[in-house]
Amino acid sequence: MITNTMRTGLMAAAVLFGTCVFAQAQAPARGAAPAIQPGVCPPVAQGRGGRGAAADGTPARPAPKRVLAWADSRNGKAQHEYVSYALAQLQKMGHDSGAYNVIIRTDSDIISDNPMMTDGKTPASGGPSLCNIDAIIFAGHRNVPLDDQQKKDLIAAIHDRGVGFVTLFIGMLPNDNFPEMANIQGSVTGLNNVDVHDPWGGGSTVMNEEPDSPFTKHLPKVWTDKNAAVYQPELFDRKNIDVLLSKDVSKLSPNAKYTRTDGDYPAAWVKMYGKGRVFVSSLGNSEPMWDDPNLLKMYDQAIKWSLGEVNYEIKPHALRADAKPPSGPPAPAAAAGGGRRGGAVAPN
Repeated sequence: MITNTMRTGLMAAAVLFGTCVFAQAQAPARGAAPAIQPGVCPPVAQGRGGRGAAADGTPARPAPKRVLAWADSRNGKAQHEYVSYALAQLQKMGHDSGAYNVIIRTDSDIISDNPMMTDGKTPASGGPSLCNIDAIIFAGHRNVPLDDQQKKDLIAAIHDRGVGFVTLFIGMLPNDNFPEMANIQGSVTGLNNVDVHDPWGGGSTVMNEEPDSPFTKHLPKVWTDKNAAVYQPELFDRKNIDVLLSKDVSKLSPNAKYTRTDGDYPAAWVKMYGKGRVFVSSLGNSEPMWDDPNLLKMYDQAIKWSLGEVNYEIKPHALRADAKPPSGPPAPAAAAGGGRRGGAVAPN
């Protein structure tokens, strides 16, 4: 026979057990990730960690900055296979210096605050995202595929969070499905079907407009490179960009594909996009250039500047006083045939 005291005790125990079971059922599973909200970085965003302290108590060294090389080339009109070599050179340079780690990706799915697996529903298990990188090397090849949310995430990462943005030559090609890319980079190419290629092909005489900058101080004031055919930036405003290098067109033959009348032809520049440091250069449009230590040093300094590791005050300036439009002798008749060895320019 159960006494009143025992009955009361058993009832209390039952209530307590039921409460615990209910609470356990309502609580999220241990270790379960919080629900992902589009366009919102997890609370640990920007946390890069570091190397642990040594046994003797020496303070931990900061971990190398994380740089995402984004090289989606699916929509290119021709494949520049040496872009792989270019990125490998930059990756090795960062690794050897210990200043940054380059993570190479050839898809655009990674351009997201919350990347998904290929099913489009399951969060990717680790790896880079716009929330845990410090800069982007952009080597996308025309109209890279981004949905509306990805575009918003990319803009916020650069403009609001200050993720750096370094454009390799191929990234200057048109992105008609993402007009804001022109504002990020500071120029428009290929407007109204104007050819983005160097109208003269071949090499270039390059003018160093900022010889004291960390990007170009190791370069001559003027030099000629037989491999430096540079894409043509069509619309830009020197009030918004700091031109570092430019192509000298004054001694070249007039060419209907050169769309400006002032002789201006930037080949590298820097600018700000909100908090983001942006570097753009059209130098590198040939494989041999990626063995040139001068070119590699320019891009190395550009990456470090975009990361905030190198100081440089942006100083937009007017067109050089000695700049002139093409005024050389008429060009000879183009040779028959097509491709890079003939009269036509190979598509990109």
